[in-house]
Amino acid sequence: MPAAIVLDLNRISQSHLEVEPYQWAPVSGLFSAADAAALAATFPADRFKRVADHTGEKKHEYQVRSLIRMSARSISGEKQLSPVWQALARDLMSPAYRSAMSGLIGIDLSAAEFEANVFHYPPGGLHGAHTDHRDKIVTHVLYFNESWNDVDGGCLQILKSSDPQEVVAKVSPLVGNSAVLVRSDNSWHAVSPVVPSCGLSRRSVTATFYHPGRVSTTVWPRWNQRLRSLCASRWQRVRSRLSGRSEARM
Repeated sequence: MPAAIVLDLNRISQSHLEVEPYQWAPVSGLFSAADAAALAATFPADRFKRVADHTGEKKHEYQVRSLIRMSARSISGEKQLSPVWQALARDLMSPAYRSAMSGLIGIDLSAAEFEANVFHYPPGGLHGAHTDHRDKIVTHVLYFNESWNDVDGGCLQILKSSDPQEVVAKVSPLVGNSAVLVRSDNSWHAVSPVVPSCGLSRRSVTATFYHPGRVSTTVWPRWNQRLRSLCASRWQRVRSRLSGRSEARM
């Protein structure tokens, strides 16, 4: 795996991990000015699927596409990505990135499962107050908007509780900004609604480390993983029967 050429990993390893209201860290200046501009200008535009629920407690509305599927060694839709986005994906898959994240949060991530997904929050998009799934260890949210006015919403909100009014800190989705969120039962956070009249979308990538043996809870739901596992198992049985018939003919 080549060394990191887009991500400034020193910005991660030298960051300070906050402990209130839980363990999290704002990390800025991740890219050079040239790379930041290129990443913002060539943000992925294909393979997105809409995910929305406006009836439950955790209301959400966004579009998402895979960048790196769970523990994959290849980039999803690589040919459709610009060179700088391909380089960023390789950085996220690198042992150096995993090591920097391990050092920041004080947890060994060497055996953790990993995935990265690209998010697009259109006008009206939001993600209500929530803690991440128990299968997750830590999530690194990176942002890619070239410009942004916080009054238009779309900011990551660090919350003291499930009450969306108890905002402790917020992170603007400007390219180069990011936030590391260590999962816990009180790691409440939200994405404030993007004001429909602003005509802009909030753009981000989530790079997530899971406990070993877990499956994706973002792009590929658990039922989808089970279905694929079942299909693989059935195909293996078919191959075994076909192999047995071939041996019988010998």
